[in-house]
Amino acid sequence: MMANNVFGIDLGTNNIKIYSRNDDNIVVEKNMIAIENKNTLFAYGDSAFEMYEKAPGNIHISYPLSNGVIADIKNMETLIRYFVGDIQKGNTKPCDFFIAVPTDVTEVEKRAFYDLIKDANVKAKHIMVVEKAVADGLGMDIDVKNSQGVLVVNVGYETTEISILSLGGIVLSRLIKVGGQKFDEAIRAAVRSEFSLIIGGKTAETVKMALKELEAQGKGAVVYGRDIVTGLPVEREIPTKLVDEALEDHFHTIIDNVKVILERTPPELAADIYRHGIYLTGGASQVNHLAERLAAGTGLKVNVTDNPLTSVAAGLSKIIKDDNYKSVAYAIEGMSK
Repeated sequence: MMANNVFGIDLGTNNIKIYSRNDDNIVVEKNMIAIENKNTLFAYGDSAFEMYEKAPGNIHISYPLSNGVIADIKNMETLIRYFVGDIQKGNTKPCDFFIAVPTDVTEVEKRAFYDLIKDANVKAKHIMVVEKAVADGLGMDIDVKNSQGVLVVNVGYETTEISILSLGGIVLSRLIKVGGQKFDEAIRAAVRSEFSLIIGGKTAETVKMALKELEAQGKGAVVYGRDIVTGLPVEREIPTKLVDEALEDHFHTIIDNVKVILERTPPELAADIYRHGIYLTGGASQVNHLAERLAAGTGLKVNVTDNPLTSVAAGLSKIIKDDNYKSVAYAIEGMSK
């Protein structure tokens, strides 16, 4: 047993998920930072999200990640330092880090994930990189080292990553710019055109999360927003059907891209995928009707995971705890000094 802690980090655009070996626990926080007057840290994580869309002009709230890659390295380093510090209760000791990275990004973007941990001042001893889809598979209890032809679709906040795994590696992978945020924008646009009502991003997200339940109860979603015509705040009930229709196009984009990957899959692996079906995960994967549409559009059965938001972090925890899986992680130092 290592005396020092080991961390597994899944850096999402919307949420950061950190597994800590010492507590054997996964912490989920909003991947957001609030900076006051351009240089003072005002809030971070969930408390920064609380202020989002409500803060005065001198407080700038942002996501340091964009489309699955690090856009603002300085703020991301600050966040990592604070999150890891919080887990260690301010007592930072040297530790090892395993970080999940998307496959279909450039070597430079991959390297940035490694540099982020190295430069975040968290006393990182060893930094290992794991392909996100491999960690995802492990987190969904797939024995990725031995299974062949596993299709993982991870629907995140800004991106959806579609990957084919075989024997611990990734055969094909595709990252597309459709995710929870696009779903939210589609809802806002539909509400705006249908009801002349402007709603915030958070409101749209709440509607999206509540859809399944509302539909089951036969109720519409009650939203508060600003009337375009009068400029005054109003309350409206939005039929769930309107929201479902607004999301349809984005679902089709995901389905079309899954089909493109399937068309490129070697026939032997395709046979395995046909048997196992699709594994659907990621923070935005539970949106109403997506699983059914995906099954109908591809003719494959869709396996949904219980904890889509933390499946990557759960996979990292397995790699950290089980020596059998250590080989799927690799060091990046030799990547291109």
